[in-house]
Amino acid sequence: MADMPDPELEPGTAVSRLPDEWAGDTRARLQSAIVLLLMAGLFLALPFVLSIGSVVFLPPVSAVVITIILAPLADRMCRLGLPDMLAALLAMLTMAGVIVLALALILQPAFAMVDQVPDMLTVVSRRFAEWRGNLAWINDFNRQLARLLGHSPREVVLASPSVIEQVAFATPSLVLETLVTLLMTFFMIETRLRVRRRLARDGDSVNASVRIARVMRDVQDRVAGYLLTVALINLGIGVIVACGAYAFGLSAPIMWGGLAFVFNFLPYLGPLAMMALLGLVGLGTASSMSVGFVPMLAFMGLHAIEANFVTPAILGARLTVSPVSILVAISYFSWIWGVPGALLSVPILLIIEAMLDNLGRPNVIGFLLGEPLFRPASGLSR
Repeated sequence: MADMPDPELEPGTAVSRLPDEWAGDTRARLQSAIVLLLMAGLFLALPFVLSIGSVVFLPPVSAVVITIILAPLADRMCRLGLPDMLAALLAMLTMAGVIVLALALILQPAFAMVDQVPDMLTVVSRRFAEWRGNLAWINDFNRQLARLLGHSPREVVLASPSVIEQVAFATPSLVLETLVTLLMTFFMIETRLRVRRRLARDGDSVNASVRIARVMRDVQDRVAGYLLTVALINLGIGVIVACGAYAFGLSAPIMWGGLAFVFNFLPYLGPLAMMALLGLVGLGTASSMSVGFVPMLAFMGLHAIEANFVTPAILGARLTVSPVSILVAISYFSWIWGVPGALLSVPILLIIEAMLDNLGRPNVIGFLLGEPLFRPASGLSR
């Protein structure tokens, strides 16, 4: 009888454990809330730090992205028996050669077309003036409304530096940042090859080595695979645009194909810029406004087919990026670094998503409903 458990003591024992469980859950949620607040504060403060220190932060970020893109080429050269430094140098020279060839095909005809821009702008402004003359009653209505409200239009002229002055001031900083970026890229590629070999040979930390190698491989495969696939799609777009420019009678069709290839790397904003250029040249050289809009409308239809059918079918679900995430990344990094930030936004977004898939994603909505803040990493189970 003395050894039998007392049923009256068991509920009391269970009740005494509940406060400890509540305390542990409350402590975990408090820690998660602190981490969440710190992440929000970092997200809000980071743009100001990166913008002010763009000379310091932009070259390393650019070097990381270029390193990830050139890593597969350097790996193949190493498999052929080349030393690490020579493989890194040849990969960078290959990239430089492609960029120089693309710029030669695009910029040389573009410089020849610059002389025609004033004449095209004159034609476009005259045609828009004629079109606006048909809607002159709207201007008269606005003037009458402004007179009744007592507002008088005022012109404010702000003095700003000329284009030549801006280029003169920006050139030394641009050259310095480019040299620093290239040097960082070279050493990152060379160091990456050596570090990967060392991790493969390290037997004391097998689990850590496998995990680091898996994260590096997944980031590299996702970013390089995405950019290579998009480059092939954009190359097809460029060829179609070049043929279309030749069919429509536009000068320098290779230049138009090259512009379409380059602009299509910047989602949404690049095609809009391409349509604006085609509209300007079409209206400035065509015989009428209806004919001038044809190249722009043709490119709009081509981009609609590519963005809604071709790209999703080729990339698949794994490499497809949310349009909302892309727009947020473009606005966020273009706000910080301007045009270079806009070009780097999609690769940076892919790097962040690949790392979160391997290390664990924050579960903000679930945290507000009582779940843990971080979900387990899906990439570790592979």
